Amino acid sequence: MSTNSSDNVVHLDEVIVAMVPFPEFSHLNQLFVLARFIASHNIRVHFLCLADRNQDLKLRVQGGLCASNIHFHDLLVPSSLDAGNGLPSIAIFIKKLVEPIRRTCIDISTNAKRLVIIHDSIMMDHVRDVHSLIPNVESYMFHSISAFARYSMLRQSIDHLVDDDHEKMIKQMHDDFPLLESCSGPYAAAFVRKEHEWKLNSGEIMNSCREVESKYLNLLAHTKDKQYWAVGPLHMLLESCDSSNMTKHECLEFLDKQDDNSVIFVSFGTTTTLTQEQVNELALGLEQSNHNFIWVLRQADKIMETENFEENDEKIELPKGFEERVEGRGLVVKNWAPQLEILGHSSTGGFLSHCGWNSCLESISMGVPLAAWPINSDQPYNAVFVTNLLKIATSVRSWARREELVTASTIEKAVNKLMGTTEGIEMRQRAVELSNKIKNSVSRRGAARKEIESFVSCIIK
Repeated sequence: MSTNSSDNVVHLDEVIVAMVPFPEFSHLNQLFVLARFIASHNIRVHFLCLADRNQDLKLRVQGGLCASNIHFHDLLVPSSLDAGNGLPSIAIFIKKLVEPIRRTCIDISTNAKRLVIIHDSIMMDHVRDVHSLIPNVESYMFHSISAFARYSMLRQSIDHLVDDDHEKMIKQMHDDFPLLESCSGPYAAAFVRKEHEWKLNSGEIMNSCREVESKYLNLLAHTKDKQYWAVGPLHMLLESCDSSNMTKHECLEFLDKQDDNSVIFVSFGTTTTLTQEQVNELALGLEQSNHNFIWVLRQADKIMETENFEENDEKIELPKGFEERVEGRGLVVKNWAPQLEILGHSSTGGFLSHCGWNSCLESISMGVPLAAWPINSDQPYNAVFVTNLLKIATSVRSWARREELVTASTIEKAVNKLMGTTEGIEMRQRAVELSNKIKNSVSRRGAARKEIESFVSCIIK
């Protein structure tokens, strides 16, 4: 918004974008990249999140691409988290963000002729009331999960339809993927139930690409009367624009000394903490495999400082003498590691992963096959997708046995299959083929680049 001092006329921006992420890094990182891309088109973007998250994001763009077009709003919530309706404290905490988000969106809307809200699908309740309070708003739902996982969840809500085309699609899903029955649960059911109630969004955005998920993006387009944009992989949008002056990470120095495709990268993301017993088995499995590895061993991030993971409060320890026995061929990192750079290094030949969609998409885009070990949420769907459909992964453990301890011998077998067999080489070849297609698609004249540009054109229309 600008003011002409001569006549005190206020000039409103045509469009202002408000981003409402779920305040967990695997979610908000995706929306932040999208925010930066939109801001690069000279559109003012407001990012609404918790203060500590915003501070971290500010450091990333300090002096960088389009930093001046991104405005951060620190959401303040009451410190008291009195229990209510039996909800866990984290659910109460997230619920308390409704009023700060609503108030901020209303304030922002006064500076533009039209407010565009892009919100994480988990945050749909937080922007619902904004539509009834201000006239100049439209919203778009962002999905941080795969199209395959999304459609697999959504199919539960369309079983009642009798249209022949829908019947055919449902039958196709059931015939092709019977394993998904064991993936269904409260997460999927709650997600679909809430979405049924949400009719106000103008379209939906997915961090995916048609080179990887065209079939399921097309299926989604037939089941929902909304426009879909596949705008991923988002991590590749700004890759050429980000310059790094940081000291080289120890992981990359380790990789520089290894042969091509000789190292397996092991990481379970930012929301998983393994038990001490499972850490012991994983350590022994990696040791017995005799393959080189980088293992990121850390506790899950907390969304709020008062969040209590009672079972995870104890410090995780490696087996006695483990690091000495694997010295030279194994590196254990107990804090943040540059995952994308590790996956993009020529020495990295495999990824033992929890199969979060960010990790899957990053691995695919870098041509790295996976050992799939899903833990929760949408991860079982992603594991089925990369293993059974794309055939670029081997399974460490079936989802049906998720409550069982994964033994060292099981881990050793999976690592050896991925890193030391003809089958593993074939998985890597398929991953590299997909990677090449993705890189062509995100190039300046590629299909993925055109699709995200079409979304930007839509919101500034």
